[in-house]
Amino acid sequence: MPRFLVYLILGALFTTTGLTARAQQVASGHRDILLQATHSWNGVAYAPYPASTPELTMIRLTIPAHTALPWHTHPVPNAGYVLEGQLTIHDQASGRTETFHQGEAFAESVNDIHRGETGNTRTVVLLTYAGTPGTPTSIPAKGEKPEY
Repeated sequence: MPRFLVYLILGALFTTTGLTARAQQVASGHRDILLQATHSWNGVAYAPYPASTPELTMIRLTIPAHTALPWHTHPVPNAGYVLEGQLTIHDQASGRTETFHQGEAFAESVNDIHRGETGNTRTVVLLTYAGTPGTPTSIPAKGEKPEY
């Protein structure tokens, strides 16, 4: 094999290896804990999980301005993150309310009848449910329409 061909192949190998090494960087990411909770926003502690297969469900919920969602409950723990707008959550039994703004996370209530209400702009919320297969994420209160 001619010497120039050996140099050409070795040069190509070194160049390719060098590009791969520069393109692949191993580094840890930065995390911001948005929410870590053992109870919901209204202070009710979460019950132990059932002994079955978990199922995660993530929903992007868009609610128009000046809208109140129907009264409902959630049978499983879930968390919300306000991507846009604001959401005021109302607890039906206690009358307690709390407002969450863009960039804020909240721990939803479980088995308590509640509803969300928007302000002057549409609200977009990212909701993550930790349930089990076949379990609904939201259950309408008696006589109410579905939340979504």
